[in-house]
Amino acid sequence: MQLGLQLGYWGAGPPADAPELVAAAEAVGFDAVFTAEAWGSDAFTPLAWWGAATQRLRLGTSVVQLSARTPAACAMHALTLDHLSGGRFLLGLGVSGPQVVEGWYGRPFGKPLARTREYVQIVRDILAREAPVTNDGPHYPLPYTGPGALGLGKPLRPITHPLRADLPIMLGAEGPKNVALTAEIADGWLPIFYSPRLAPLYDEWLAEGFARPGARRRKDDFEIISTCQVTVTDDRRSALDAQKPVLAHYIGGMGAPGMNFHADLIARAGFEEAVAEITALFQAGKRAEAVAAVPDELVDELSIVGDAEHVRAGIARREAAGVTMLLVGCRTVAEVRALGSLVEADVGAAR
Repeated sequence: MQLGLQLGYWGAGPPADAPELVAAAEAVGFDAVFTAEAWGSDAFTPLAWWGAATQRLRLGTSVVQLSARTPAACAMHALTLDHLSGGRFLLGLGVSGPQVVEGWYGRPFGKPLARTREYVQIVRDILAREAPVTNDGPHYPLPYTGPGALGLGKPLRPITHPLRADLPIMLGAEGPKNVALTAEIADGWLPIFYSPRLAPLYDEWLAEGFARPGARRRKDDFEIISTCQVTVTDDRRSALDAQKPVLAHYIGGMGAPGMNFHADLIARAGFEEAVAEITALFQAGKRAEAVAAVPDELVDELSIVGDAEHVRAGIARREAAGVTMLLVGCRTVAEVRALGSLVEADVGAAR
């Protein structure tokens, strides 16, 4: 099992300890570091800034939002960071949700599957640099000839030659159609919440995508990089409670009523009643009560919290389900070192 450090997106300001966390992650053998974006800090700039001090870590976005930039702009970011990092960049993409897409970016959310397919293809065409890029699709037409166009658009190819014409593209996906599309057109999957009890269902969704004509990968060369908070501690009670505010926020506040993909996924894992209660409380402004309504069993299903033996068992459970990397949000250098040592010890024992 590989480990990745998830630095996420910023709150009110940038985290002061990120450089130290990244350095520690590289020193103890983490495979990658990832950044994210919501509606504040972007994902590319922090990754370039902190990644400049690294030599080995892969540098990934988990995730950048499709509606935040055109496919061409995204491809420019990707080829630039891939050059600067010497071929260590991973492009993680996601559609976000209607509240953010329409409320923040001012773009329509409709047809997310078709938009994703078209977006990824344009990025790949740009990075391949085989010919001037055109696209006849309805979402990102190139050249643009719609309302307001002067009719002077010209198909172009990037001036800069990409370092890798086929750098890895990962997709964040939660529903069955999205996961199947990911298996078909991407090099890996970035589940924000991975429920091991749903692994057989995930395998069905992925298998559908792998079986489609032209699918890029198969199960044995496809990465599953799962966000998973891992805490090695003897104080399970405090560690479980510490995760509940984030889960309550994603269930109750990170999506529109009736269209919250995070809540749908967690309900699918067997927590329908808890999801309904948390959502109702959160939307009523009763956030403390919403946090209190998050069951311990839910935290245990989506994360790994406990002593070293418990953590080893949790990692093994996910590895057996097909997860190739755990993306963890360590808060201190000590946590990074402890987790790195634990996984390294298990790998050594297996050998």
